[in-house]
Amino acid sequence: MVPRVWSLMRFLIKGSVAGGAVYLVYDQELLGPSDKSQAVLQKAEEVVPPAMYQFGQYVCEQTGLKMPQLPAPPKFNFHIRDTWNSGIITVMSALSAAPSKARKYSKEGWAYLKERTK
Repeated sequence: MVPRVWSLMRFLIKGSVAGGAVYLVYDQELLGPSDKSQAVLQKAEEVVPPAMYQFGQYVCEQTGLKMPQLPAPPKFNFHIRDTWNSGIITVMSALSAAPSKARKYSKEGWAYLKERTK
C-alpha cells in the first residue's frame, strides 16, 4: 500500500512542477513575440543570480551549513529571432529529408544483411 501512495505522491509532485513551469512560461509571455521573450530573458538574467544567492544564504542559515561557491550563471546574450528562425529551418529541413534518408538507410541495411548472410 505504501509504495502505491509514494508513487502517487511522486506523480502529483512532478505534475505540479511541470504545470507550474508551463504556467510560468505562459504568464511571462515567453510564447509570444520574440521582442517580449528577449525582454523577459534579460530580466531573468538580472534577477535570477541574486535570488539564487539569497536562497543559498537562507538555506545555509537554517541548516548551519557553509555557503558553497556557486558557478557563474549562464549568459543569455543571443537574439531569439535569429535562433528561433534557424532552429525552425533546421527542424523543417530534417523533417522533409527524413523519408528519403530512412529509405536510403533501409536499402543500405538490407544490402548489408544480404551480404553478411551469404
